[in-house]
Formats: sequence, C-alpha cells, structure tokens
Amino acid sequence: MCPINSPDSVIAQLTRADIDKLPGSVVIEFGAGWCGYCKAARPLILAALADYPRVRHVMIEDGKGRRLGRTFAVKLWPTLIFLQDGQELGRLVRPDNMAELSKLLAMLQDGD
Repeated sequence: MCPINSPDSVIAQLTRADIDKLPGSVVIEFGAGWCGYCKAARPLILAALADYPRVRHVMIEDGKGRRLGRTFAVKLWPTLIFLQDGQELGRLVRPDNMAELSKLLAMLQDGD
C-alpha cells in the first residue's frame, strides 16, 4: 500500500477476505487510473471525504484480470462501496453529487 492524495487514501491490493475484516467505517473506491469518469469524480470524492476524517478511504485499481471488483459486482467506474465493519451499507456508482456522497458518508460516520 502506498499513500496518495491524503493520509487515509491508499492504493491497495487486497483480497475480499481482507476487506471483509476491515474494522470501522471504510469507503472502497473501485476505478482505474486511465478512466475519465474516475478522474472527473476524484476532486468531488476527496472533497467529500475531507469532512469525514474517521472514514478510511481505500482505492482499488480495477480492470481486466482483477477479481476483487467482480466479487462486489462492480460494473462501472468509479464505484464507491460504503462499509461498516466489513458489511456493505451502501454504494454509489459514478458519483457526481456532493449531497449523495455526504449522505452516505454521514451514515457511516454515525455508525462508528
């Protein structure tokens, strides 16, 4: 894992078992570095996460031959999956709305 953009953002190579064991509030972001939608959504995602410091942000590089995204039925990028103690509470595909993102992040932080 190597930090990017903020102390809580990481690019990770995790397994589904690793993710299922993550404690607390976590947002898993599936995407690809070359993806235009991912690049466009990045500032919005980072701005929203800045207001929720207790929520961990994990970036997963998805794509051909990478199975983790398939275990979460990810079909479009970016897909954000909101987890509390390894359990999915919500997801957002191609986020473009701060209100939607903040609502899901607040739900996670409230459950912490």
